[in-house]
Amino acid sequence: MMLTVEEQRTTLSLPGRTTPVARDFVEAAGFEGLVDDFTAKLTGHAGVTEAAAAIRTAGATLWTTAVDRAQGRLTSGTIDPYDDRPLYWARTSMSRAIREWEPSFPLTNLQHRAILRQFDYASRGIDAVSFPDDGAKLLVSGFDTYSLDDSLRHSNPSGASALQLDGRTVRTPYGEVTIRTVMLPVNWTDFDQGVVEDAFGPWLVGPEDPRHRGALDALMTISQTRRGAMHIEKWAGGFRGGTPDNNRALNWGPISASALWPQPQPSPQFIETTLPYDAMIAAGSGPWPVTLNPGITEWPAGTFPDPDALRTAPDPSPGAHAASAPGSNYLSNESMYRTNRLRLGSGHPTMPGGHLHISALEYPTDASALTSPEFEADRKAVVDQTVALVEAAGKTVRP
Repeated sequence: MMLTVEEQRTTLSLPGRTTPVARDFVEAAGFEGLVDDFTAKLTGHAGVTEAAAAIRTAGATLWTTAVDRAQGRLTSGTIDPYDDRPLYWARTSMSRAIREWEPSFPLTNLQHRAILRQFDYASRGIDAVSFPDDGAKLLVSGFDTYSLDDSLRHSNPSGASALQLDGRTVRTPYGEVTIRTVMLPVNWTDFDQGVVEDAFGPWLVGPEDPRHRGALDALMTISQTRRGAMHIEKWAGGFRGGTPDNNRALNWGPISASALWPQPQPSPQFIETTLPYDAMIAAGSGPWPVTLNPGITEWPAGTFPDPDALRTAPDPSPGAHAASAPGSNYLSNESMYRTNRLRLGSGHPTMPGGHLHISALEYPTDASALTSPEFEADRKAVVDQTVALVEAAGKTVRP
């Protein structure tokens, strides 16, 4: 199978270093045993069933290990436990090994791809989501690192926040709220194939649906924005702006339909947040100011796709066609759009749901440095504020 662009980057190095960046981060977190053992055992599987089960288990172990390390239940390696990059590079190294794998037994292309998908979902925590029977349930997503053609050492504070948040509980006057998290890829194709709906959908559809896993009480997607901003996005827009993803793919046009999950008909152009943004703002978290972020770009009714007709406004006008939401028209906006389209389509119009954009990071001036004390302190400040904002939202949730 042909390697993805992401998998091809696992052999690249930072300036001034000879070790591949993937190996640098895997070893820095003490994950080399997981990756090397996984690769060595691939050739020993006796058949499809055994291989699929073992590979899926390895993905689940990687996710659990990353969460445990982030939250201090596991001590390994030398890099900051808030660092999200070892999970990304370990997963990408392991997916490359699966793609290059030549088993001793017959394996069709379809079976090979299915095994890859099972591994990917398990290593993103999608299969690990579970909630206690009592109390409220809040499901949150972060993102992989991205813009890796600009720098291979990029981190994503939304992914680091997801690792810190998974399994946390918040006490409220109405009972306890449990927070669980998943990690989303930065790829148009994965979104088209339903990764967002597959992560959130089982917790939104009713018990009559065989995929039902429980009743969710709130949802939130998180991603990185510009430096120094913490924005609760007022709107999600149903349009893609064409920015390249982690595999350098481009996509421009309406967000694709959710083929296997419920959605409103017709699919809405804009969806407004139902997050408790007043409570999140009033929580007084720092260091960055927290604001509700309005403002959209649209084609007024009947003008799509005339480039001269595009206009900006605080809120959508009747019958308008979405071009961009306040959080832009990249995959961050799409994560909000897809989760809340699913929320509406599954019959939860008032459930809290929306998107939090969090501050970008400042990296070490030495381009060869994986990290620095100043960088780690900066990321910790952003992540800790993100955790505080999610907990502030959680305190308003009723089961």
